[in-house]
Amino acid sequence: MVKPASDGDQPAKPATITRRTLLGGAATAAVAVVQTSFAKGLQIGIPQISDDPTKQMGVPPGKVGTRSSFEKLAKNASDISSRSPLQDLYGTITPSDLHFERHHNGVPAIDPAKYELLIHGLVERPTVFTLADLKRFPSVSRIAFLECSGNFRTGKETMSPQEICGLTSQSEWTGVLLSTLFREVGVKPGSNWFLAEGGDAALMTRSIPTSKGWNDAIIAYAQNGEALRPEQGYPVRLFLPGWEGNTSVKWLRRLELGDAPWQTREETSKYSEGIKGGKIRQFSFDIDARSIITFPAYPVQIQKGWIEIRGLAWSGRGKVSRVEVSTDAGKNWKLADLQEPILDKAHVRFRHLWQWNGSETEIMSRVTDETGYVQPTFAQLIDARGADTGGYHFNPITVWQIKPDGRVLNRPENFR
Repeated sequence: MVKPASDGDQPAKPATITRRTLLGGAATAAVAVVQTSFAKGLQIGIPQISDDPTKQMGVPPGKVGTRSSFEKLAKNASDISSRSPLQDLYGTITPSDLHFERHHNGVPAIDPAKYELLIHGLVERPTVFTLADLKRFPSVSRIAFLECSGNFRTGKETMSPQEICGLTSQSEWTGVLLSTLFREVGVKPGSNWFLAEGGDAALMTRSIPTSKGWNDAIIAYAQNGEALRPEQGYPVRLFLPGWEGNTSVKWLRRLELGDAPWQTREETSKYSEGIKGGKIRQFSFDIDARSIITFPAYPVQIQKGWIEIRGLAWSGRGKVSRVEVSTDAGKNWKLADLQEPILDKAHVRFRHLWQWNGSETEIMSRVTDETGYVQPTFAQLIDARGADTGGYHFNPITVWQIKPDGRVLNRPENFR
């Protein structure tokens, strides 16, 4: 490097270029190159794909982690719901951004600083709780699944687990027990039911037996270690482990205690099932035991040899006791291995090793829960309830057809 000439009459002497100054200049240039690369990486969001990633600078740390650009995970969205990609997930915890969604009039934007929860009715001390108030109470966390009561589809061979029953997901939920708040407000004798009301444009309301509130209901404000996401009820939702998803009212703003159910729209014209004899089954809260093989399943194509059959099982009435797998169209059943821990009202991962010989067959799973309830076939459900159920609480065994060329297809049923 040479200094510029001074303002004086005498020209400046050339600066001596030493090994240190040369290396220093090289280091400065390298830093500039790295910073430029980092800036480009931040703009691009992913590093340039290289045959040898050890020869290329990676993307610097970011404020929020992202998935690899090679992973194409997505929910199957419609106007009113989106389904979890069960066939693409591992373990039992659903990433929060892949948790299924179901709402009735869009996702509201609620300022947590202005949030309030009113508990009133048959109580000694009607109280309004802010979000800060709720977080002052002792907190609990539990892992449990959530499932929409209408979580069933059929009719096509080309349906994946996501399309058939993707309206179920599992998370770790954190909040305050509703029983704690019940004691705080002083629930009066005779308070047999409470009304839960959401703060969305649909004003979602459900009547809930007070016994469930005393048992295991949670006023949740966090999911999987972070605040609830807007589509999951931010800033606060009711969470009722093991019960149909619509009762876990999101964007919760009011709980009213009373002596009888309110018979709202969501429990009369909606979320009630037609059964045989022209009757209606109402307040069928518990989610019945269910299982589904998530691999192999449509749209994969398998090869002859050893295959690990994998899937999920769950029950709203307690723990999964066992899962059986049939690889010969239901003629014979074998016990699957269950992944520990087996939690109450939670998804359980099951596995079964199978050697496929290349012949056409059907594979399926069925679960038994700790109450002794056994997952029924489609025909058994229709025989017991009739076909006019509205699709609620329909939990039949899912059958996968294995074709000689290895294609895996859903066996469709004749249903709505």
